[in-house]
Amino acid sequence: MTTINADTPSSAAPALAPQIAPAIRVLLAEDEPHLGTILEQFLSARGFSVTIVRDGAAALHKLQTETFDVALLDIMMPEMDGLEVLRRVRKDSSPPEIIIITGNGTVETAISALKLGAYDFLSKPYRMAEIEVLVRRAWEKRVLTRDNAHLRSRLQLIESGAKFVTHYAPMNAVLGLVERVASSTSPVLITGETGTGKDLVARLLHSQADHANGPFIAVHCATFTEATFEPDVFGVERGAYPGVTERKIGLLELAAGGTLFLDDIGELDLKLQSKLFRVLNAETFVRVGGAQQVQIPTRIVSATNRDLTRMVSAGLFRDDLLQRLNTVRVALPPLRERSIDILLLAEHFLSEFGGAGAPRLTNDAEHALERYRWPGNVRELRNVIERAALLATGGIIEARDLPLGLEAAAAASPAASAPLTLTELERRHIQDVLDTTGWHQGRASELLGISPKTLYRKIREYGFHRPSRLGGGLDGN
Repeated sequence: MTTINADTPSSAAPALAPQIAPAIRVLLAEDEPHLGTILEQFLSARGFSVTIVRDGAAALHKLQTETFDVALLDIMMPEMDGLEVLRRVRKDSSPPEIIIITGNGTVETAISALKLGAYDFLSKPYRMAEIEVLVRRAWEKRVLTRDNAHLRSRLQLIESGAKFVTHYAPMNAVLGLVERVASSTSPVLITGETGTGKDLVARLLHSQADHANGPFIAVHCATFTEATFEPDVFGVERGAYPGVTERKIGLLELAAGGTLFLDDIGELDLKLQSKLFRVLNAETFVRVGGAQQVQIPTRIVSATNRDLTRMVSAGLFRDDLLQRLNTVRVALPPLRERSIDILLLAEHFLSEFGGAGAPRLTNDAEHALERYRWPGNVRELRNVIERAALLATGGIIEARDLPLGLEAAAAASPAASAPLTLTELERRHIQDVLDTTGWHQGRASELLGISPKTLYRKIREYGFHRPSRLGGGLDGN
């Protein structure tokens, strides 16, 4: 296990795992035994992973229960012809590319196959080299189709322009090491308080990796339940549940050739941790209702703001899963340790929100920013600057324009602070914990040592309102 934190020297580089290059999976449906065997041997010798069947019903069964990139279907087969297999398979959500082969090719047959969604049509006799080129081109189309499905997330990743802005030397060392491990496929665990930039590190790892053109799939583990975990992560075969008429692809397959980002991994239930560990350890999984073992050509990156080692000691997190996820660890420092970066980041956000006409910070505003403890870290600083920039008058931002709350006011004039009542102390403490956890009431009640029901009552008593930027309702989960 390699740990990357703000104190790790930049010369310490972990061993890099080899890149994943799965073979192109081909289904060959050919009822002529001699020709089928020759074609199977030829394609296997060219590096393809070939499965051969001898009739249409067997071809349909394989295509519905296993995953293939390309299928070669003879049009005349026992039990079911190639066109009927094509018609049924194209109804799936993620079908392979289909190449129809016939010994009695006509223009009408070719048009019928193409209308049904076939990639191409090939008449016998054909050259073996012609088959190889056609299969590779069909596979390339399938890859492009899959990549287009992830275009939205990919464009968001590229166009966001998000980056780390820092003069803090230990943080620069962390970023340098992130760049060095990006080309590895080893699992990465990113730790740090809420708002320190864990999501951004995950995206940097992906964008700098050799598989940067692959999908980046992010999921919050706190949203998983025992009922939804396996269908969402592993996928579902048709017929697994009443009313399921087609295969559903899970997150692991959606992230194939790219990165699966498991945010808030510390919120995963123990039973679900066990299922996740078994899959990551075996590097294969089975869709719900299926029997085929599916490989995981995916880089796993996880993140947490919790101390997983303490959770292991408390019996709340599996030690074996922690070891599996913690091959490389990136530990991000809180903003209060990066005080040199506070004004630098503030100016960066002002430029982002205000452009060339951005308001400027007065000296007292700068002092207030530097004195504040930033429990919400960089995310909180960004939100504060965004609000101040929107409401600024006269092109300047003064200390009183910064929504830093009572903590900053007390720091600015401690002598004027009157002794606080127990009720006021409780109110402030609950407010700080809610802000720190991003209004996640499950985590907040745990940190406060009270039940979620009691926390809900306190929120109503003190008249707290969930910030609109966080969205959602009163429950805050």
